[in-house]
Amino acid sequence: MALRIKMCNVFLFGVLVLLSLWVLCVKATVKYDQNSIIVNGDKKILISGSIHYPRSTPEMWPDLIQKAKEGGLDVIQTYVFWNGHEPEQGKYYFEDRYDLVKFIKLVDKAGLYVNLRIGPYVCAEWNFGGFPVWLKYVPNISFRTNNDPFMDAMKKFTTKIVNMMKDENLYETQGGPIILSQIENEYGPMENGLGEPGNLYTKWAAEMAVGLDTDVPWIMCKQDDAPDPIINTCNGFYCDYFSPNTKNKPKMWTEAWTAWFTAFGNPVPYRPVEDLAFGVAKFIQKGGSFINYYMYHGGTNFGRTAGGPFIATSYDYDAPIDEYGLLRQPKWGHLKDLHRAIKICEEALVSGNRNVKQLGKSQEASVFYYKDGSCAAFLANSDPHSSATVSFQNRNYELPAWSISILPDCKNVVYNTAKISAQSTNMKMTNVDRFKWKSFTEEAASDDVQSFEKFGLVDQLDTTWDKTDYLWGTTNVYIDANEEFLKNGNWPVLTVGSAGDALYVYINGQLSGNAHGKLDHAKFTFSGPVKLRGGDNKISLLSVSVGLPNIGPGYETRKHGVHGPVVLSGLKGGNRSLTSQTWTYKIGMKGEFLSLYTRNGTSSVKWLEGPNLATRIPLTWYKASFKVPDGNDPLALDMDTMSKGQVWINGQSIGRYWSEFKASGDCDLCNYPGWFTESKCVTGCDEPSQRWYHVPRAWLNPTKNFLVVFEEWGGDPNGIALVKRVAENNGK
Repeated sequence: MALRIKMCNVFLFGVLVLLSLWVLCVKATVKYDQNSIIVNGDKKILISGSIHYPRSTPEMWPDLIQKAKEGGLDVIQTYVFWNGHEPEQGKYYFEDRYDLVKFIKLVDKAGLYVNLRIGPYVCAEWNFGGFPVWLKYVPNISFRTNNDPFMDAMKKFTTKIVNMMKDENLYETQGGPIILSQIENEYGPMENGLGEPGNLYTKWAAEMAVGLDTDVPWIMCKQDDAPDPIINTCNGFYCDYFSPNTKNKPKMWTEAWTAWFTAFGNPVPYRPVEDLAFGVAKFIQKGGSFINYYMYHGGTNFGRTAGGPFIATSYDYDAPIDEYGLLRQPKWGHLKDLHRAIKICEEALVSGNRNVKQLGKSQEASVFYYKDGSCAAFLANSDPHSSATVSFQNRNYELPAWSISILPDCKNVVYNTAKISAQSTNMKMTNVDRFKWKSFTEEAASDDVQSFEKFGLVDQLDTTWDKTDYLWGTTNVYIDANEEFLKNGNWPVLTVGSAGDALYVYINGQLSGNAHGKLDHAKFTFSGPVKLRGGDNKISLLSVSVGLPNIGPGYETRKHGVHGPVVLSGLKGGNRSLTSQTWTYKIGMKGEFLSLYTRNGTSSVKWLEGPNLATRIPLTWYKASFKVPDGNDPLALDMDTMSKGQVWINGQSIGRYWSEFKASGDCDLCNYPGWFTESKCVTGCDEPSQRWYHVPRAWLNPTKNFLVVFEEWGGDPNGIALVKRVAENNGK
């Protein structure tokens, strides 16, 4: 008996070895047809959501991914951010928030797929569209064109990312989660004048991508003439149209916009979930195979990563998971219910057997058939004004305006896009702490900052290489003692032309005025009276960047900062041009040079406190210490009483704030039916575009924490509060 058992065990062991070898020899596959994505032989309708790893912290990633999975997602989509990974040419960074491999492995651990949008152009309201600034200064380069210097650099980075993924066995064909990759982004003929049919650059990019041999499909976003085998996808609030080049390819919606980004000076957009669900259900009804929410979690533009210019620090995007990692209800729950309804119908949806029946002027049924001949149906009412009663298969159905009902068995409605059953919550910000401040005010164009002289004006980006938001330019003006304005007070007018983004004018060390551009037009002109004195005068211009452009043809060639003309008018001798005078330039602020935002750097200056605390004074640094509040609620800073500047926690940059730039727009109540645009539904008119700034708990120490604020314009730090974000359940 013992011998028989032993022989049996040997036999079973041999069978297991053979099975293991067979599994190793069977290569996983990712394919597609015109109705589905096919993963390892299984036809799928895939629901995806964008979560950008640098816009949250590694400590937040597992929870965000799990909530996405619980919300019914199959795929996490992310861009790859070149300027974060190669901030200096040839020097790579893949740590902390830029640990791409760790992020993808966490997605894999959760049992989800990955759509890796390598680009490496991302747009994404990200600084410089994701390109590193050094790329602009590669000799003879032209971005996103049939240009050898650009293509060489792009291929090198793309190849590095692909090889990194291969080395970590992260492609589905290696047993990993990556099932799709994207090359380039939003390049098609309709996008900002870029591209044209048969463009040599996109053909090269497609061939280069396919040649990297990832064994998973490659996609191009909004590239109508994407060459085979590249799949063309669409972006937008809706995705009802498809390029002619989708024959035998799946219909893919790379970005279903959950709302729109927030910009300083603009109100905050939101998108009612009834409309978003309608757009997604309509796409599936029309034969769509892959839909990705942009964003599913928007997160935060920490540091100086926001692009634009004028993109706010918050990238919340009214996403199903909010900036702080909390569920936005009922949006998350209503979409979860939609995903469940779609999955119930999946077998019929991927069959390729679809019939469309008109049920009325604005009503139709899309019928999909299972293998056994039974069916699933989507009943749509595209009338934005009126509900409708329709007859389908001898039954009557009531369809609210601008809605779609899903019937997995062609009989019973399991979901309607306009009828919300998910719970609803309100988000509240509750004060938990105030701060005891100390202040240090630096002088205009401080002599402690390294300087250089040059005849005429310089480009800000060419000078700073985006290492700082700030560039000082100072020139001297001699005023004759006989000038009339010295007697009558009719001060001369200084006019300064700027290519963007913001400007402060100092006369003899005192702030005289300021001006700035706005989201849709960064260029502006400052013009105002200046109080000059007889003899020598110092005119200092502080030019301020609010993020580099991230979109549009040739955006790398745009000018930045003061480009003139700079003219004094109202003098006895007529207008005086200062444009071509000798200017002294200083890069950055003294406080940056001294690293005042770090604990070690604070000892280099004398700080004032108590009755001597500086308030509403420009160019002032503030510091304070605080303890971590109890609990796990997300935290933020209320910056409502400040004007414009930047914030650091324990040396980590929270980002830019700009409370003084109030939002202008129409914040009337929003009725969801009908076509949606980014300006249709907004809140916060006549208020700061962003008031609260996310403080990741992972950045905090258990006991003492160090908060630093640099105020450019003049604010009252006593109003700054640490707040916690709390979700209150309202039921249905």
